[in-house]
Amino acid sequence: MEIASETERKYDVPESFVLPALAGTAGICDVAEAETHDLDATYFDTDELTLMRNRRTLRRRTGGGDAGWHLKTPGSGGSRTEHRLPLNGGDKNKVPAELRGQVRAIIRREQLKPIARLRTHRVETPLRDAAGHTLALVAQDSVIAESGGVTQRWQEVEVELVEGSPDVLEAVERRLLSAGARPAAGPSKVARALNGRLAKTPAPTPPTNLRKTKNPVFLYAREQREALTEFDPGVRQGAPEAVHKMRVATRRLRSTLKTFKRSFPGFEEVGDELKWLADLLGQVRDGQVQRGKLLAEVEQAGPDFADAADRIRHHLDAQVDEGRAALAEALESERYLALLDKVDQLSSLPGNGEPDQLRRARKSLHKADGLLDTAFADGVDAELHDARKAYKKARYAVEVFAPAAGKNGKALVNALTDLQDVLGAHQDSVVARELLHELGPDSFWFGVLWARQEQVGKDTYAELPVVVEASRKKKLRRWIG
Repeated sequence: MEIASETERKYDVPESFVLPALAGTAGICDVAEAETHDLDATYFDTDELTLMRNRRTLRRRTGGGDAGWHLKTPGSGGSRTEHRLPLNGGDKNKVPAELRGQVRAIIRREQLKPIARLRTHRVETPLRDAAGHTLALVAQDSVIAESGGVTQRWQEVEVELVEGSPDVLEAVERRLLSAGARPAAGPSKVARALNGRLAKTPAPTPPTNLRKTKNPVFLYAREQREALTEFDPGVRQGAPEAVHKMRVATRRLRSTLKTFKRSFPGFEEVGDELKWLADLLGQVRDGQVQRGKLLAEVEQAGPDFADAADRIRHHLDAQVDEGRAALAEALESERYLALLDKVDQLSSLPGNGEPDQLRRARKSLHKADGLLDTAFADGVDAELHDARKAYKKARYAVEVFAPAAGKNGKALVNALTDLQDVLGAHQDSVVARELLHELGPDSFWFGVLWARQEQVGKDTYAELPVVVEASRKKKLRRWIG
């Protein structure tokens, strides 16, 4: 799949509109000869127009230089991200599975079907700088739209950035407005083609119409719900950062449901389902992390470690590949869709939480302190790992109330994050040693690597007192008690 960012502006123009002179402003030195294209696009959505209600458009288009399947999703600022697939034959009314996957978390079980057809006669004019670089493309479109048995015709102009800066858009807009253009009344051609149907379609309940609440626990839970659907497409594409962030969201939500369980009656089983999803994400993420840390060290150790590097790489690559296959299957399962449904339901609760929720966060933090003190006294790695998990749960609980606590709230979250990072680095060394022993129990070179990881464990253990002290400063904790 090809992915590109798109920044454009649209204008309504009369049928007699003539493109004004655009050279001589914002670095535009040349208006190249226009090209003509005849485009034929079929747009797809659900009966409830779920994609469009979530600022997404999906089409199959022929003609022009980018014929194929296009899915447009929200980008940063005023831009849009476009996912493209070639036509490659097949049923023209069947959306490719790869694109269906990109919107699965939004449409769930709904079917995608044609909702409109747009035929566009386009006259496209490149705007270039002195070096011949294309700064923007100006498209003059004559549109015939068909939807629901109604045919409409109109003229419009699109200006899309290519290599130019936003200043180019501003300069071109001033010229177009002076020539009689007006900012487009609607967000897209297909929205106009639907002839008001988008406004008439009843707005769905979760995820888009959640009840308002000021309760920080429910607001935090809803943030994690948004993160799950936001990073779902990236996880399907195998993006490591998306896998990491989706895993964090599942952990945060699961931790919230456990810490504040009285606020979410009837949703006890959701925690188990979130753990199922987190474990699948973890198989991929843990292999990626170990590969990045351990393999980098081995490859820098010299040619004597080449065999060890190959064995480690093969093992971890196989783990990640196996994890990706299991995760991909899970994301298309009814179990996953049912989990998203449940998360929607708990996110739409009225937000009447249990009394003194802050006390539960305080209790979680004190429990983590106690586990770490015991682990220090016993010197047992497994107990340190338990303390790490407890601090992760406590940090998530603190995050719920930290914004209201201001500077000290943020500082406490940062201090707990630092502590958790050191405990995590220590645990990574433990896991690395277990892996090295498994792969090369009788190998001298694996023994050398094992000893290095043992030293990492000792070094991180020695760092703990400093970060523990920083996390327990009375000034930082006064607000939580």
